Amino acid sequence: MAQQIADLRDVEFVLFEQMEIEKLCQSEKFADFNRKTINMIISEARQLAVKEMLPTQKLGDEGCVFENGTVKVPESFHKVYELYREGEWLAMSDDPDECGGGGMPHTLSLVANEFFIGGNLSFMLYNGLTHGAAKLVEHFGTEQQKQLFLKRMMSGEWAGTMLLTEPEAGSDVGALTTSAKKNDDGTYSITGNKIFISGGEHDLTKNIIHPVLARIEGAPAGTRGISLFLVPKYRVNDDGSLGDFNDVVCTGIEEKMGLHGNATASLTLGGKGQCIGTLLGTENKGMSAMFVMMNEARQLVGQQGFCAATTSYLHALNYARERIQGANLTAPQAGGVPIIQHPDVRRQLLTMKAYIEGMRSLIYYSGTCSDAIATSDSEEEKQLTRKIIEILTPIIKGYITDKAWEVCSHGVQVYGGYGYTKEYPVEQLLRDSRILMIYEGTNGIQAIDLLNRKMRMDGGKPFMDFLSRIDKSINDAKTVAGMEGFAEQVAEVLTSYQNLVVKIGQAAMSDKVQSVFAQATPLLDVTGDLVFGWMLLWRATVAARALEKGAKKKDQDFYEGQLKTAEFFFNTVLPVSLGKINAISRMNDAAVEISDTSFGGK
Repeated sequence: MAQQIADLRDVEFVLFEQMEIEKLCQSEKFADFNRKTINMIISEARQLAVKEMLPTQKLGDEGCVFENGTVKVPESFHKVYELYREGEWLAMSDDPDECGGGGMPHTLSLVANEFFIGGNLSFMLYNGLTHGAAKLVEHFGTEQQKQLFLKRMMSGEWAGTMLLTEPEAGSDVGALTTSAKKNDDGTYSITGNKIFISGGEHDLTKNIIHPVLARIEGAPAGTRGISLFLVPKYRVNDDGSLGDFNDVVCTGIEEKMGLHGNATASLTLGGKGQCIGTLLGTENKGMSAMFVMMNEARQLVGQQGFCAATTSYLHALNYARERIQGANLTAPQAGGVPIIQHPDVRRQLLTMKAYIEGMRSLIYYSGTCSDAIATSDSEEEKQLTRKIIEILTPIIKGYITDKAWEVCSHGVQVYGGYGYTKEYPVEQLLRDSRILMIYEGTNGIQAIDLLNRKMRMDGGKPFMDFLSRIDKSINDAKTVAGMEGFAEQVAEVLTSYQNLVVKIGQAAMSDKVQSVFAQATPLLDVTGDLVFGWMLLWRATVAARALEKGAKKKDQDFYEGQLKTAEFFFNTVLPVSLGKINAISRMNDAAVEISDTSFGGK
């Protein structure tokens, strides 16, 4: 089963050969890490994921139980949670002194999480939210808040969540009605209702710490008047012990399409007037503070999509190698063959392979950007790299989860009728992956963010630097024998894309602004195509150099597979991308001009 969580050979290729993580070990910050320690960490993470987490995936699909305001997670989760805590995996890349973390490179933590999330996405969602909530305390907490909450959350002793969504204020956070009234002792009485709260109530930990968005009485309307509060399920005494129940009541959990092992709760705060919170950060600056967690969460959602996709691919690949059905087209008299010999199945598998390898490279690349910030002495370089991560975030969250759904759908298709049954895991992976296109900001919002904020940030200079990195990889590929054609194919898309960006910028300043925003999602789609083209070209360049230098025989198939995967993507996806760029450039007005009644439906 081990190979059905993550492809270890490809993990090692991206980590050591493409991203060259060992160079990080030369920095003072990561001097304690080398290839031996990195491999040891990967091995330990993989063992925990395979032996303990993976067996709970199907069990967790049976769901959580809601009784009298409390939620019980699947029983199998308790043991694996204690093992996860004992391994100190939750804060593996955080500061050892302030957070009690492991201090490892962020890129390496992404590798470990790839195994963990692939083992059980629902289970790991509890931990991902706890980490994000703890980072808010680290960034914005007072010394007292840090002392009381930070290490207890980073260790997993207490859990964390994110309370944004309300019944009448979904993606429009500024319309929230949860209120905060200041008390004489400096605390706040919180009143309101929150819905769709992942991990909002459960029995994994003795306390759950909720970062809550609310409006202080008298604050401005909209997002300008939102503040952030720390609201524990149980109040915390000055010595860190638990006090009284804090009037945070779970009124129910959702019956969902997937992620059944994670409780999606509805919470009432202050129904009895006894919910107390403390201000986290500055009054009326809650949205900017919460974006620290949301940006981390959006990157995490992209990785969740990738993990579901790569797991589905590996299951489908193994099934295709074992399932005997139909004759080979070139030898019809020879009898049944494994379905991997059928051209259409091979096409589907190669499509899945291309996308998941692009996903892995992009996610690890984002990790190396974070590590570059941690090790750089140049403040200018740090600021630029932070902006590159900002640009990558909607692509990782939006494009990857879109393609993850497609990959998981292919996984079901490869299994045929069996894939549609609960007998095999690809059915659950498909269901689990659908929400990833919705939560933490729908993919339509990610597309608007890319178009309206990330492309225009600082006059477009960071975005141009981002595109120049793609161009650099194209030029590097041209120096390797046999790679010139691949490089030209990616260069053609880059040139067309750059022309499109200019045209969009001009149209956005005209009366066609609504038509421009109608193209936001197609624009995100072609941006993702281009970025994956970049990642696969980079991979192919590394592989071609390895073959040129005389790779070991056991590695030759792997490297040649990289070249064939790139060839497939460049000749089946990128030509379509050029067509999509052409379609976007037309800025057709039909979507904004059609009247509401003309959609029909009556």
